[in-house]
Amino acid sequence: MPLRRWSGMALGIALMTACAVGPDYKRPKFEAAASYKEQNGWKPSEPNDVLSRGPWWKIFHDEELDRLEAQIDISNENVKAALAAYDQARALVNQAQAGFWPTVGVSAARLRVASRSGGLSGVTTNGITTVGQTASTVTSYSAGATANWSLDIWGQIRRTVESNRASAQSSAAALAAAQLSAQATLATDYFELRAQDQLQKLLDDTVVAEQLSLKITESRYRFGVAAKADVVSAEAQLLSSQAQQINAKIQRALLEHAVAVLVGRQPADFSLSPVAMRTDVPTVPAGVPSTLLERRPDVAEAERKVAAANAQIGVAIAAYFPSLTLSGSDQYTSNMLSHLISLPNRAWSLGPSLAETVFEGGLRGAQVREARAAYEASVANYRQTVLSGFEQVEDQIATLRILEQQAVVEEEAVRAAKEAEALTLNQYKAGTVPYSSVITAQTTRLSAEETALTVLSSRLQASVALIEALGGGWSSSQLPERFPIVAPFP
Repeated sequence: MPLRRWSGMALGIALMTACAVGPDYKRPKFEAAASYKEQNGWKPSEPNDVLSRGPWWKIFHDEELDRLEAQIDISNENVKAALAAYDQARALVNQAQAGFWPTVGVSAARLRVASRSGGLSGVTTNGITTVGQTASTVTSYSAGATANWSLDIWGQIRRTVESNRASAQSSAAALAAAQLSAQATLATDYFELRAQDQLQKLLDDTVVAEQLSLKITESRYRFGVAAKADVVSAEAQLLSSQAQQINAKIQRALLEHAVAVLVGRQPADFSLSPVAMRTDVPTVPAGVPSTLLERRPDVAEAERKVAAANAQIGVAIAAYFPSLTLSGSDQYTSNMLSHLISLPNRAWSLGPSLAETVFEGGLRGAQVREARAAYEASVANYRQTVLSGFEQVEDQIATLRILEQQAVVEEEAVRAAKEAEALTLNQYKAGTVPYSSVITAQTTRLSAEETALTVLSSRLQASVALIEALGGGWSSSQLPERFPIVAPFP
């Protein structure tokens, strides 16, 4: 009867305490602009839903890039570390959830207790009598169970679970951010590497053209229609281009090493064959700024940290109130194991205990102030993250829009420089201009082609950066809502 009475009381208390102290969470408000300033006059090449149709890098239609990106989640060590941090956060949720349940323990013991009687006894050996106490040994058996249940009257455990759940969601968003960052870095390095391949081809073609120019100059010198200075100038120009041709291999090697590490490979075991540079630059629309709050994993990570900090205020406030624990025990003790579990050997107890700290030197007040300050800091960090997100999108839209305009001019500049080089070389063959004019025309043409290549590479990198700034197709709806308790053993 007492057991049923106390169990009913505990259940009633648990049902009456369905609320928790501390502020309920409300997402910080952020008024987003109606549209991005820099997208006026800019027309993306892809439809609005391109980022929701699978891996974002597939819009570049590059099989080698697809193959490399697929290895990020499997082999990238930074992503593995973020995944481990998320698993750790999930385990903390399970730990906090365990506080809702009572703690039950069982025990069993067998004790041998030696004692000496108070009477004296004499033992005679070889005529000598020894006097001492009589020793005896008693065996005792015991078994029992204990239970303790800390009732969450003020919601301290619930707020802890709420905080840990938000922290786990923040870790999930951090994992998504790490994946997106690694994917974008890989795509950027990959396109830079392909630009180096194109630069290498450009320099190879330039060296071949200048070798031909040198032969023409040497022939004219042998026939006495060109000065020795023309031959020397042609040799100097050729050597300069050959030096550039050699130096270009350094940057490609560094980029290849970077790609290897991103996909979890040693540079010694990894290589990419040179291929032609793509000339088209797919881009995606930015949408409206308000959607960015749901699409960027770093924004979601910061927002979930705000929720976790808000719940910690409730945890700190709950410390002001007394704690109620329901304890019970059922023990059996006997000198005979066969009759251990019997009513005469039983001793049981059941009852609540209330504990309250009456003086702590302002500790709890300081902890509440600390929790509130941590919350305010997390709100500021969240708003700063949102602002940085808007800045990155605006930056990349402006970069893409302006580079598109520059690319048109650079294409015309390359066409004009090639025509000028051909005309100047023909004029030199006819003897109407000095060889210095040929060198100038060749240098101008190479510079124009290098600039055009740089612009193309920058456009591809900006396209990747814009996709990253928009969240790469991620959505906060992908955050885990439930964290089931994981079994300790598989």
